[in-house]
Amino acid sequence: MGDATASSGYRLTELLAAISLATDLGTGQPMGGAIRTCLLSMAAAEELGLDSRVRSEVHTVALLSSIGCTSDAPELAQVAGGDNLAFMADMATVIMGTNPEAAVRLVRTLGRGRPPLQRARLVAAAFGDPRGPERSLTAHCEVGARLADRLDVGADVVHALAHAYERWDGRGVPDGLAGDDIPLSMRIIAVTRDVVIVERLAGREAAAAFLAGRRGTAYCPAAVDAVTAVMSRTAAGAATAGAAAAGNGGSAWDEVLAAEPEPVRIIDPASLDRTLEALGDFADLRSTRTRGRSARLAVLAGDAARAGGFADRERVLLRRAARVADLGAVGVPTGLWDEADPSASPEAEQVRMHPYLTERVLGRCRGLEPIAELAGTHHERLDGSGYHRGLTAPHLSRASRLLAAADRFATLTGSHGRRPALSLESARDALWADAAAGRLDGEAVEAVLAASGQSVRHHRSPRPAGLSDREVEVLRLISRGLRSREVAEQLFISRKTVEHHIEHIYAKIGVRTRPAAVLFAMEHDLLTGT
Repeated sequence: MGDATASSGYRLTELLAAISLATDLGTGQPMGGAIRTCLLSMAAAEELGLDSRVRSEVHTVALLSSIGCTSDAPELAQVAGGDNLAFMADMATVIMGTNPEAAVRLVRTLGRGRPPLQRARLVAAAFGDPRGPERSLTAHCEVGARLADRLDVGADVVHALAHAYERWDGRGVPDGLAGDDIPLSMRIIAVTRDVVIVERLAGREAAAAFLAGRRGTAYCPAAVDAVTAVMSRTAAGAATAGAAAAGNGGSAWDEVLAAEPEPVRIIDPASLDRTLEALGDFADLRSTRTRGRSARLAVLAGDAARAGGFADRERVLLRRAARVADLGAVGVPTGLWDEADPSASPEAEQVRMHPYLTERVLGRCRGLEPIAELAGTHHERLDGSGYHRGLTAPHLSRASRLLAAADRFATLTGSHGRRPALSLESARDALWADAAAGRLDGEAVEAVLAASGQSVRHHRSPRPAGLSDREVEVLRLISRGLRSREVAEQLFISRKTVEHHIEHIYAKIGVRTRPAAVLFAMEHDLLTGT
């Protein structure tokens, strides 16, 4: 089907498969779960006799079905006491279930391992917000559709992802669609994404019983029957990647690429940049402290590369690597990113592994190997004190040294957990101290500091979507996680006025959830500047 290379273009499905690995991380699932879902979905589509166009949609939607998973990560972390990933993994198979099922699972899950009083408080808070699950899933759908719209995957895919949690009986979200009104691809994937998890955790018989129990309520009967037929023909249960690959000596990755219906889609460098930008925003949504960070780092790294005399090709590489350097961070519980110093927490090893996860997610894509390798070095230090490999100066390229310095400056000048942002002067002094101590490269530090005054792009009127300056102020503050009362206090206006502003903002930009409004702000670079 053709290899993707930097000269001939990039195979879109390889990028989508990489995104699926990132969404596995962001939902607390083992990497490869979405690929298994895709393979089973394609087998079910074949069973249903769907044509090539619909099978292509099924393939794409399956890989992107959880792309909205970071939309409300901060809120889920608060509900779960910090670990949004464990919470999402525990709740995954009851999302499409009944309210009693979800309630029982919630009580068993929240605060596991914590003292009884803390557990009781978490449970009480969760049950005190009965519309929380609906709000959360609606945000996942809205943000997922917005991100997918930036990936050149087509209107049908975007529409399907906007209805990722509809139920056959009409009791789903966001719009309460029922029966055949639900996009066909999502009717199939609603079944496969759940059964893959159940089959992995409990085995084939449990998965079959699970399907039978939801047939005609949460799940489309025809989709259930197709998946059941596929499962019955495989010796190991569901047609997961492992079962499929074992049959012909291939790998799960190769299987999912081979399953893509013709024609294979190739994208150009401009489309690649849009994809990487979407991935950076996907990662930045994981915490209120990191929103917009990838865009700022990419601008800073690109400007610093110019100041440092890098060739055009190296500048492009640095900018791209900076945009996705924190992609693996979605595999770290959001509560850790809200620590004053995540690297000093008892769970610091999880934080230190996020560059490795970035490299692993992107490294399978042909043509992206240089981006993946460079992005994986953004926390390395010349003296070997960095991570994830602990490389020393002889093993760090000039580009790696500059990216590390830019990342350090971006961290110092951005708020992080309970530590406020440093002034530009204090950040400059800290960078030179790192250089003097042999941790950062002096030339890289000099280039970053030379570029730092150019790293914030200032906005001029008119604002996007006709937003007023005051509305941009409000949007910027709610994007940082402030509540209406806190925004009112900061802007010296009434809470009611703030709520009117938020209502007008949502109407102007065409969203209905706060995470989608945050993504709009990131897409239009409204989180910095004047």
